[in-house]
Amino acid sequence: MDLDHGTATSEPLAPERLMHAKHAYTTRHLDLTVARQLRTDAVPSTGDVVLARVAAIGQHTKIEQTDGRRATLFPGDEVVVVYGDRYAPDQFHASVPTDLGPCSLVAAGGIAAQVEAAHGRMQEATTLEPVGLLADAAGRQLNLRDVAAQEIPRASGPRPVTIAVVGTSMNSGKTTSAAYLVRGLRLAGLRVGAAKVTGTGAGGDIWLLSDAGAFPVYDFTLAGLPSTYRVGPAEVLRVFVDLTSRLALDGCDAVVIEVADGVFQQETAALLADPVFHEGIDAVLFAAADALGAVAGTAWLRERGLAPLALTGVLSASPLATLEAVSATHDQVWGLQHLGDPDAAARLYADLRKPGGVVTTDAVDPKPTTEIDLAARTAPEGPLPPGAATGRPERDQVA
Repeated sequence: MDLDHGTATSEPLAPERLMHAKHAYTTRHLDLTVARQLRTDAVPSTGDVVLARVAAIGQHTKIEQTDGRRATLFPGDEVVVVYGDRYAPDQFHASVPTDLGPCSLVAAGGIAAQVEAAHGRMQEATTLEPVGLLADAAGRQLNLRDVAAQEIPRASGPRPVTIAVVGTSMNSGKTTSAAYLVRGLRLAGLRVGAAKVTGTGAGGDIWLLSDAGAFPVYDFTLAGLPSTYRVGPAEVLRVFVDLTSRLALDGCDAVVIEVADGVFQQETAALLADPVFHEGIDAVLFAAADALGAVAGTAWLRERGLAPLALTGVLSASPLATLEAVSATHDQVWGLQHLGDPDAAARLYADLRKPGGVVTTDAVDPKPTTEIDLAARTAPEGPLPPGAATGRPERDQVA
């Protein structure tokens, strides 16, 4: 894909230099071996690939590489990352800068941007000094959109049973709930695929869904975007159609879709209101941390014709929050134990395959200690959140 970046100067890029740099997760679908030049006087755009030097270590002390390993960063390291915007209420709000001046590593998956605001728990962002934008021998800049040049055909025949997991906000329990749903469906003998259709490029959620048994698992980086913030409703819808079409072509029986952030986030809100999204899914699970969030979120969804199948998420660990949510919404709360139960998953799949998709599955109230234990098994560092004693998260555990 040719992008107009205006006039720019360049310098040669030795393959050895590129080989020794640390390549971020966001670049994993690109063929970087074609890079032969560094354009040093260009205006960066979303998806442009940049070689940068680590000037100072801040919030992110590690970078997630293409294979998922988190490599420790040292001052002076060279990294290959991608320019993109970031929307993370619990972390950084950041945008693509207007020049190749110093900027920040705003996501461990490899997003370079200028910080606009940050949550009070965040350290100063790790500082990057861009060296230049990667370009091929002809001077054409590499961009993540290069991986999305080919249109994905629509699969013939019935599509897989597709369940979307949405929530009130970051850290409401969406990914963990999605992972246990994947686990239950997989243990029921189904071929399960998964996709994260919005968010910021990082592998943690993808690896967890894979570990739970989903195959294949895709995210928006395969559709050419380092993040979906500020790309507009049409682009987010394209990602949804692209990734669900891929999963249908892969022959999946069931598909679990995670929609990042909360329903008030602009791209998420636009996607959930789109008729194409409604036609492409069979059910919605809504993750919330408390009863009030569950009430507000389910009301928001119902106003847009997306009555949730059940509530899930962090509130399932609290009997009182569960009771309040059930009383106020008249929806069931499906905890992790229920989501991961193969018998319940098989009944859910069978119900959703029927005309009309009326679900008859009932769940018992979640047992708090079981929910905490199950959630802890999916956490990077066990049951306590990093920094729990100080109220500040460990720097290298932030996505």
